[in-house]
Amino acid sequence: MRTLICGSLAFDSIMVFQDHFKHHILPDKIHMLNVSFLVPEMRREYGGCAGNIAYNLKLLGGEPLIMATVGDDFAAYAERLDALAIPRDYIHHVAGTYTAQAFITTDLDDNQITAFHPGAMNYSHENDVRQVPDLKLGIVAPDGRDGMLRHVRGFHEAGVPCVFDPGQGMPLFSGEELLECVHKSSYVILNDYEAELLQSRTGENLATLARHVEALIVTRGGEGSVIHTAGGQIDIPAVRPAAILDPTGCGDAYRSGILYGIVHGLDWETSGQLASVMGAIKIEHRGGQNHAPSRQEIAGRLKITFGKTL
Repeated sequence: MRTLICGSLAFDSIMVFQDHFKHHILPDKIHMLNVSFLVPEMRREYGGCAGNIAYNLKLLGGEPLIMATVGDDFAAYAERLDALAIPRDYIHHVAGTYTAQAFITTDLDDNQITAFHPGAMNYSHENDVRQVPDLKLGIVAPDGRDGMLRHVRGFHEAGVPCVFDPGQGMPLFSGEELLECVHKSSYVILNDYEAELLQSRTGENLATLARHVEALIVTRGGEGSVIHTAGGQIDIPAVRPAAILDPTGCGDAYRSGILYGIVHGLDWETSGQLASVMGAIKIEHRGGQNHAPSRQEIAGRLKITFGKTL
């Protein structure tokens, strides 16, 4: 049951400044800011929304396919996907570009300064979801703006159920474009801030927006999530993690549980609970793809926490 995951593939370079930004940034000199931070600790992670979602869905035993655009520096990521047995058939190399990447500097207060280079992501509209056969489900996660619009429309034309997941890409769209994406999708997933922004941009409240789709899902971090369906509102509690090490990629892990549930016909409560388990497992590890539980371990966590079987 193949799931096409449209979105970014990216490298995340994460650096730790062993001090506090506030000691080196003078508020009255912001207009002439010129600072340099020594960062002796650095790690490079594999990331991007499509990469993270596919990684987690593979852990669950799903069949993820990635549709993305990448640059000349993609070789190491390609080797990783091959080792994970995640196909690269629909990953398009754009010559003369870099793969998307974020450069994140964190201080001892966990404040962050991030620079993001979209690179090949800007060419995501060159891909066409209609060229992928035998799909059970698709998701349009944050990517290049034109690519996201094209993918939603493509899934709609092909009659493939689609999850619209605008994420940090939401400010790129007008209210009319967002409404089009909602209307042409079968499911919508957002965090609580994005849900507020969607309502503001479209002029419609969540109850009205939810009537256009089979389910509208709002994640709320440590407060769990809410799934709005025709049958009413389902509250999903957050799973208590063993440790909180890094929230990066938790939303993507959550989404993998939702995708798995849709494809395998799980009820919405169980799908949300599985998603919550995946988010908790992720937050216990640093980076978006460094957790590696077996499917049996995930099933055990679901059973212990919610009494459900996978």
